[in-house]
Amino acid sequence: MRAAIALRAAGEPHVTLLGGEGMPSYDRPALSKPDRETGGHHRPIQVDLAGVEVRFGLAAKSIDREGKAVVLADGSSLPYDRLLLATGALPRRLGCDPDGHARGLRTLTDADAIYGNVATGRRAVVIGAGLIGLEMAAELKRRGMKVHVLEVGPRALGRGVPAEIAEAIVERHRQEGTTFGFDARIHSVERNGVTLADGLAIEADLMIAAVGIEPDIRLADSAGLACANGIVVDSRLVTSDPWIFAAGDCAAVDHPRYGRMRFETWRNACDQGAFAARSMRGEGASFAALPWFWSDHFDFGLQAVGLHDPLRLSVRRDLPDGGWLRFELDANNRLQAAAGIGPGNAVARDIRLSEKIIEKNVVCSPDRLVDAGHGLKSFLKGGA
Repeated sequence: MRAAIALRAAGEPHVTLLGGEGMPSYDRPALSKPDRETGGHHRPIQVDLAGVEVRFGLAAKSIDREGKAVVLADGSSLPYDRLLLATGALPRRLGCDPDGHARGLRTLTDADAIYGNVATGRRAVVIGAGLIGLEMAAELKRRGMKVHVLEVGPRALGRGVPAEIAEAIVERHRQEGTTFGFDARIHSVERNGVTLADGLAIEADLMIAAVGIEPDIRLADSAGLACANGIVVDSRLVTSDPWIFAAGDCAAVDHPRYGRMRFETWRNACDQGAFAARSMRGEGASFAALPWFWSDHFDFGLQAVGLHDPLRLSVRRDLPDGGWLRFELDANNRLQAAAGIGPGNAVARDIRLSEKIIEKNVVCSPDRLVDAGHGLKSFLKGGA
């Protein structure tokens, strides 16, 4: 959607937006972070699509690269000069749940099915203690359910944030009454609960599988485009076909800072969509935006920028309002990542400044990073 808007704004005479879901674009973060006052999880994106030919509810079936056309599910074809694949990702399936008793969360239909089974006093099992799993656990608890979170790893949020921040979030969930099971080995998922490998049965009225996503490469792969943990694109988001581009969760990007990676965040999808529009018009820049995400857990707000690496030097800064941050530095004391947690948006400003410091490759004194009296803005002026 953002690519289509940017292309139209740049004067492209004919832009077509295809969407397999039979509804206008909506914000997916709201699915696991509903409005706290209304409980609404469907948040349509209010945008003017005048001048864009929009076809919702019509999926692309295949790509005819030689004829430069997209074949649609109804058998018709749509010619293109340049094509953007923004096919996103699909929820991973649990091998121990062949009948799909545990519901995934990716679409509005998924969310409708989950929230339609929520009621005070009912029991929920959430499989996976990543961002989505914990956000759903918080929302279900807020709605009065008894929640049990199972995680195959030794801790929550294993990839995204420092252990200390993950522990603080888990403790906040426990304060609300959520039960956790780490290093969990699930034997099977049945209609009314989960059985662990040690024989323990956990009864549930609702089960949610939040075990990550896989890039949706089906269309690209069938067209013979290079794929490896996503649709392979260069730094301009160009695929192995010079007339086809890819962006968002489906794209494995040659990033100038991180190498080839996929970035599974809301902002990345927004940034890459707009960037892809410029590339499709022939601009030659490289996509270099830093990964950033936020997550809400009761009254706690989590934000992080950069990629977490537990092997880096890490220092903590405590903030006067009860929030705190973890900064990660490389061997030359250049800031590489930052994560923070606190009430509401307490860490938002510091994370924004941290992003600018990372972008500028500023050398930072660990002692000054620890000192909340030494403003982060000063690092942008003179470093150290």
